[in-house]
Order: sequence, then C-alpha cells, then structure tokens
Amino acid sequence: MKIWQSLAFVEPDQLVPLAHCAEECGFHGILLSDHLAFPGKLSSKYPYAPDGKPMFDGSMPFPDPWVAIAAMAQVTNSLRFATLVYVLPLRDPFEVAKSVGTAAVLSNDRLVLGAGVGWMKEEFDAVGIDFRTRGQRFDEMIEVMRKLWSGRMVEHHGKHFEFGPMQISPVPGKSVPLYVGGVSEAALRRAATLADGWMGAGNTPEEVPEILARLRELRKKAGREKDAFTPIVPLKAKLDRDLLRRMEGDYGLLHTVSYPFQFALGPTSPLEKKRDFLRRMADELMYKA
Repeated sequence: MKIWQSLAFVEPDQLVPLAHCAEECGFHGILLSDHLAFPGKLSSKYPYAPDGKPMFDGSMPFPDPWVAIAAMAQVTNSLRFATLVYVLPLRDPFEVAKSVGTAAVLSNDRLVLGAGVGWMKEEFDAVGIDFRTRGQRFDEMIEVMRKLWSGRMVEHHGKHFEFGPMQISPVPGKSVPLYVGGVSEAALRRAATLADGWMGAGNTPEEVPEILARLRELRKKAGREKDAFTPIVPLKAKLDRDLLRRMEGDYGLLHTVSYPFQFALGPTSPLEKKRDFLRRMADELMYKA
C-alpha cells in the first residue's frame, strides 16, 4: 500500500522540512489542497459534510500548490506530489499549463494534477467565471493543457477556448498525469473517460469495492479498461496494517491517505510534533506486500 500524507492546512513555513521528513519515513507522496479565497459570507454548501459546512474558513492557509511543490521538490528525490484537489475551471488553461508544467520540470516529473470542478460558487463569482459551465470548461481545459504540454506549436478551436498557433516552454518531460476528484456520478464518469486516476474525498472501507467496481465498469464502457489507472482513496477508518492489507488484497486498492495533522494535533502544532507524527504513522502502517 502506498501512503500519501496530506499537508492541507499546514503552516507554510513547515512544508519543506515536512516533505523531507515524509520522504525519509517512506511515504509515497504529499497531497496539497487548493482554494483561491474564502468569502465573508458563504452560501454554497460543502458537499463532503452532512451539514454543508466546511471544516475550514478564510484563516486557514491554502498556499499556491505549484509554488509549494516546486520548493518541496528541491529537498526530496523520490517523493511524489499531488493536489487533492485543484479547482481547475476557476483558472485559465494557459496559466495552469505553465504553472503545473514548470513545477513538473522542477520536480523531475514527480507530480500529479488532481483536479475537480469545484463547489464554492463565490470563488467563481469573485474572478468572473460562470459557475454553471465549470464542468464543460474542465473537460475542454484538459484537452487544451495536454496540447500545450506537448511542447509543440498548437492551436485549439472549442466552445470555451479559442486560439491560433501557440507554444509554451518549459514543458514537462511527459504529459502530467491527471486524477479527477469528486464523488458524484459525473466525477466518476469524468475520471473513467478522461483521466489517469480518481481521488476520493473520504470513504468507508465498506464503500470501496462498489466505487472501484463502478470505475472499472465506466472505464470498460469507454474502452479504457486496459489503460493504467490509479484510484487514491482516503479511508474513513482508523488506519492499521490489517485494514490496509485487506484493502489491497481483497479489492486491489494500492493508494490511501494519512489525514491532515489538524485531526490528530489540532489546528496548529510545532514542526517537531508533526515530524513525530510522521515517524509514528510510518512505524504503524508501512509494510511490504
């Protein structure tokens, strides 16, 4: 089982030393979350909480993930990085292709673009982007960015984006892997048809087999059942080796997540406490199949 450590909500000045520690402890990768800003009055419902209220507000740090990844990559050699998840249609595809592509170059292609369509309408309103068309923009942005990451002179003529011959540099050594986040049927279908993987928002062990089976079914319908595909599923359960072995052996789940430090250590905590947490989790969970 490959374990990703979430660094969501971590104090920004601790990101680099924690990445170094996570690699030393044997974690597979680091996950970062994303929001541009948080409104003073929130009407949108957070889809991952029963009461519709997010567990964060405007005071929680959401550093730019690609800047942070570029910095953390400089003190690591094998650790991978991903966003869970980046609000893709909130941005322009040229902006994202350049930022993600540069971070890929600086990390030696050790990153994954984990992306979702977003849920907070107020963010979209703030930057003047139509919230209602975010799914369509998402799909077309993937096409545009994959063209741009080719490093060639490319053009695009679509519903939401239109441009003649354009080229960006630098570009990654290979097209950046895309994992789609979200629990809706639309998100699962988007992951199965467009992406290289899927990212959950937290599922019970009992939910895992049905989700993985649905993804396999959708990928087969799309003629992609033989393509490489990676689900990353944070588990709503106390992690231990027996649970992880069962998820791997019975269902083929190979990637899960150690939740943000705030759940175990509180909203803020000293760097050394977080390092101790990483070492303890590594001792408790790491195993060889």
